Amino acid sequence: MRIAIFTDIHGNASALNAVLSDIDSRKDIERIYCLGDMIGIGPDSNEVLQMLFSRNDISMITGNHDEAVLSLANGQKYPKSHSHTKEHHQWILDRLDESFIPKLEKIHRTIKENLEGHSILFTHYQIKNNYIKEHISKDPFSSIVTPSIENLEKLFESNKEELICFGHHHPLHYFIGEKTIYLNPGSLGCNNQPTAPYAIITLSKEAIEIKLEEIAYDNTSFLESYHKLQVPQREFILKVFHGNQLY
Repeated sequence: MRIAIFTDIHGNASALNAVLSDIDSRKDIERIYCLGDMIGIGPDSNEVLQMLFSRNDISMITGNHDEAVLSLANGQKYPKSHSHTKEHHQWILDRLDESFIPKLEKIHRTIKENLEGHSILFTHYQIKNNYIKEHISKDPFSSIVTPSIENLEKLFESNKEELICFGHHHPLHYFIGEKTIYLNPGSLGCNNQPTAPYAIITLSKEAIEIKLEEIAYDNTSFLESYHKLQVPQREFILKVFHGNQLY
């Protein structure tokens, strides 16, 4: 069985389209898993969600940006840890097609699968103990740690899966421990170059094989849209999340 995973699209429709086109060209990928943060940062919320929800081969989980926007949509308490992004998230919500809100609300935080005899956890990031059902205002997601096998084994010490696929932290993570493989293919939508990463996982009874992919695409119009649309905090976003590629 062959599956694909990607994460952290962050409102970048051009990058998502490039990756989905590459996946579709392969013809042998049976299932796609999207590991959260579909919206937030980039301005293409509606385009991204339309692409995802229009397909029947994609399983999704929510990320902290998705849930923070939903908290505003529902008039709920906004997470203190995201206070610096509240204006930006309100801007995202104001442009969001309301029909997507109930669809986002139905998405869970984790998916656990047994595929070809292998136990797999799909999550945006490790959820603090006893916080799996807590509202985003409780800040349930664990803090980002420096990528290393030692840190990930400690972070996910209560998990027993053979493969843990996650996102949240935008750089690539690929570590093989004694009992668990930890895989974060890197942010699909936030990169300092015009490429979009994802991973292909081949599962057989004997092994788990991982292939890392990086798809080139034209991101010029996407980057320029931050200025055209007057996205809040755009100068900071373009510098930190896109490596100032316009300059």
